[in-house]
Amino acid sequence: MPTFVYSSRCVGCGDCIDICPGDLMRFDPKTRKAYNAEPDMCWECLNCVKVCHRYAMDVRGYADFVPMGHGISVLRDEKENKVYWKIRYRNGAVKEFAFPIRTTPWGSIRPPQSYGEPDKSRLRDEYLSAEPDKLYVPELPRPREVIAREE
Repeated sequence: MPTFVYSSRCVGCGDCIDICPGDLMRFDPKTRKAYNAEPDMCWECLNCVKVCHRYAMDVRGYADFVPMGHGISVLRDEKENKVYWKIRYRNGAVKEFAFPIRTTPWGSIRPPQSYGEPDKSRLRDEYLSAEPDKLYVPELPRPREVIAREE
């Protein structure tokens, strides 16, 4: 469900731009408001919705499972450290969900000590920093009919 911005609520703080993992949220210098530049490419992580303190971000549901007349709203309560979701279905039914906020302070995430410092000479390597230099792939036994044909 891609996100969109209510420009009347947006104050241009840039929190949604900073947190978007797909780098899709942009800042319009003329209106001084944020907007989703490519909603069709949205990862649907909803980080921007959860981070917005002005409730300027909202979710546009897909018509196949969220038909016209729906509503999705989010309330971030930092005192209780929870995010509350309220979903209003087309038939009027309402469901509410609460999830803990698991956001960590910027720069606070550290890799496990066992990984150590990655080797900077391997930055363009296809392996992750915790992977071995060479992946072990055991040699599979050849079928008997292949061996018989080779003899």
